[in-house]
Amino acid sequence: MINTMERRVASIALTFGIAAGAVILTGCATPEARISKNPEIYQRLSPRDQALVSQGQIRPGMTMDAVWLAWGAPDRKIPGERRGRPTETWMYVRYDTPFPSYGVPYYYGPFDWSYIPPKFPYLSKGVTFSNGRVVFFQYLPPPPP
Repeated sequence: MINTMERRVASIALTFGIAAGAVILTGCATPEARISKNPEIYQRLSPRDQALVSQGQIRPGMTMDAVWLAWGAPDRKIPGERRGRPTETWMYVRYDTPFPSYGVPYYYGPFDWSYIPPKFPYLSKGVTFSNGRVVFFQYLPPPPP
């Protein structure tokens, strides 16, 4: 049987491990990180697009590389057709953890000290390209609680 001190140490170690993993996995999670790792792509952009990308924004006419710098890699790529031309739509998914006020009960894991909140995916934004350029994009609101 595990005593209280061992549980506390295990809890701290688990928390530290999760935090370290999150930092590693989200290393390119911001436009700044992607720009710093790919300065050659950023330098090829116009000054206008550089300013937008730095703020995580896009515009019609932007290249796929510019959108990748601004928004990151899409969760899904969907081929399509528009006006007889091939298109590609990038979809971005976010995961929302509801709070107890949403009416969702807490879930406790196998140990009394672990809390594993549920995460619900939803589409947060999408962008469609034709000939490698943005022809349409949209930000989608999160679902209501």
